Amino acid sequence: MTPLDGALWLVRHGFPVFPCDHPAVPRCAGLHKTCDGSRGKHPAVAFTKAWTLDERKVHETFARGLRNPAVAVGACSGPDGTRLLVVDSDRPGAIEDVAAAHGEQWPATMRVRTAKGHHDYLWYPSALKLGNGLGQLQGQFDGDVRAGNAYVIGPGALHASGVLYELDDPERPPVLAPSWLLDALVTKPQFAPRRTHWRDASRPAPGSVRGLVAFVLDSRPGQRNNRLFWAACRAAEDGTEDAQDALLSAALQAGLDEREALATIRSAYNRTGATA
Repeated sequence: MTPLDGALWLVRHGFPVFPCDHPAVPRCAGLHKTCDGSRGKHPAVAFTKAWTLDERKVHETFARGLRNPAVAVGACSGPDGTRLLVVDSDRPGAIEDVAAAHGEQWPATMRVRTAKGHHDYLWYPSALKLGNGLGQLQGQFDGDVRAGNAYVIGPGALHASGVLYELDDPERPPVLAPSWLLDALVTKPQFAPRRTHWRDASRPAPGSVRGLVAFVLDSRPGQRNNRLFWAACRAAEDGTEDAQDALLSAALQAGLDEREALATIRSAYNRTGATA
């Protein structure tokens, strides 16, 4: 499946698409000012407005050069006005393990195999306000969720590692998200109390943190959570002291709310095995 094949399959099944960077082009085609090195995943257009369901436009867009197809999650509408939720497992079977821990079985649904695991597509009631937060699954699930103002890379895309995103079963549509998953996502995670040391991001941060703080401050709407997560992962991997407070303050100045920013930082530290 080529990027064009994937984009056409998506729009024919009702999934709005837009172009992203492709790792085979010499320079990143993303709109951002600074590429974080994650080639193949950066939107090449303002995806919240520039998505399409028009096959003609898809042909025109993907004929201009190599681009990965991506799905504008928030623009998707399912049966009875339901919305799209994508569960992104960072390893095969990650969400199945979570389901088993809850005494449940993960449903068979539309699945796209990725470089590390898989994307599972599900519908959820529009009355729920979901985003990228994991809720009670924070620290339990090896992955993320995408809903609302978010996007995911689609089938036919090429990962920087050379792995092709592929549909597990092209005939299998998304099913309704199980109630236990939705309950977990809308329930606040329980964390031990943590003393927060506030730092003004306009003041000098430790030298090893300044670049990460600048990266977060330079975020545009739609990028902020992903850029904060990337920066927090790098800080956790490096064991940089005093990084969490500096990144939190930068995220708040960039426009994220405190609860979401804290959850993203903790998710990054949990991912790397560090302690947030």
